[in-house]
Amino acid sequence: MVDADQAELDRLVTVPNVLSVARLALLAVFGVLLFTAGYRVVAALVLGLAGITDFLDGYIARRFHQVSNLGKVLDPTVDRVALTMSVVSIVVYGAIPVWLAAVVLGREVFVTVTVLVLAKMGAKRFDVLWIGKAGTFGLMLSLPLFLGGHGPGTWARVLTDATWFVAVPALLASLASVVAYVPLAKDALAKGRSASLGPTS
Repeated sequence: MVDADQAELDRLVTVPNVLSVARLALLAVFGVLLFTAGYRVVAALVLGLAGITDFLDGYIARRFHQVSNLGKVLDPTVDRVALTMSVVSIVVYGAIPVWLAAVVLGREVFVTVTVLVLAKMGAKRFDVLWIGKAGTFGLMLSLPLFLGGHGPGTWARVLTDATWFVAVPALLASLASVVAYVPLAKDALAKGRSASLGPTS
């Protein structure tokens, strides 16, 4: 039974992992469309589709028992790349305020550096928390909405105003997740150091 469970975790090709890779492809398409004149709305739809794959890969992994060791690393890594690339692209395009981009990117840089430092110190890997995933998903949902609302007319203004009701809670959840990870990081570091020392008796 243990061997079978381990074999499942060691799988490389799963639907969630395919969706994570597809998300990267969609981001490349989004980048091209965004800076092609007249394709702003289409770019927003593609980015929205990329955000949906973020929800689907996690749901399918849990619901259909397709969690894998690769997926545990691939999914949050792709999330980080997706969020960073989309934020940078959209702030350059001018559809979101610089302060929002700075907070989101600052959080991503901090988390990435912290993860690398913990790994260097020998910490065990720990799973992503739901609050972090919720924050990322909310931001990935709000970004195409900001982009779609970046245009003339009353409807665009209404869409932008409404999007803040998604973006602010998502941003707060994303920042709160940093605090929530602190005890997990401490525990992972303690376990990693304990394992490196080996049995003491």
